[in-house]
Amino acid sequence: MKQEQEMIGQLLDWARKNNNIRTVLMTSSRANPHAFTDLFTDYDFEIFVNDLNAFTEDDGWLEQFGQLIKKVVLEDGNWRTRLVLYEDGTKIDFQITANDFVKHLASLSELPEGYDNGYKVLLDKDGITNGIQAPSYKAYITKKPSAEQFEDIVNSFWGDSAYVANSLWRDELYFAKYMLDNIIRFHYLQPVIEWHLGVKHEWSVNPNKFGRWFKRYLDTETWAELEGTYAGAGIEENWEALFQTADLFSRLSQEVGKSLGYEYPMEYERKMWTYLLKVKKLPQDAKSFT
Repeated sequence: MKQEQEMIGQLLDWARKNNNIRTVLMTSSRANPHAFTDLFTDYDFEIFVNDLNAFTEDDGWLEQFGQLIKKVVLEDGNWRTRLVLYEDGTKIDFQITANDFVKHLASLSELPEGYDNGYKVLLDKDGITNGIQAPSYKAYITKKPSAEQFEDIVNSFWGDSAYVANSLWRDELYFAKYMLDNIIRFHYLQPVIEWHLGVKHEWSVNPNKFGRWFKRYLDTETWAELEGTYAGAGIEENWEALFQTADLFSRLSQEVGKSLGYEYPMEYERKMWTYLLKVKKLPQDAKSFT
């Protein structure tokens, strides 16, 4: 696996010799001094060229950076994307478009989020990047939720918890796991954890996508609680995971609500807890819920 300076050096040696290539930027984590990076962190290179069609009609140039394991080709308007993984573990996302886009970027008074999150100019043969605004590195920092967002997440969490309970009672593990480990975890629990970190760090951190950096920011007790929300295939352990998830969600969302001055629906939560526990105790051959 190539070290960063080796990778960038190899890229620039090639780009300088190719007259069609005019500008090269590096974006994403490796261009953000506040991001956590390691040997597996992707390289995100944006290559701006004079003749887009001539550049992308043959992808043989990708092979000079190593032995390919995979290549994914994508097109979106005037952008051509090559997602590549090499045998040495180096992963590169190349995005290619016309050099006029750099001029457009330099004309903007406010950077798009992807660039405000961080970019580095690696090559500028025509001196057209000077006008690009400097990144603030704040594009993906967790923002305070509105009262409506907070209310919707809390109400949706407790409402959808019933689907998990009902599915566990039916022994429908697959759907129960979908609701608990997909919908509830990523649509409701994740934003509440992000808001909790926002409150704790005065809305100054980016926990990355899908909780990637949660362990770096959460205190050890809360992280242990979060670990307790995971379970295997047993019905009983998934009941426990549901209850652990509900406990954690309740604690964190109440803390967030208190910090932001938002009302938390304690009576609704109490009724839902009563419902969940009642389903848990319901005999498998029950014909009535009463």
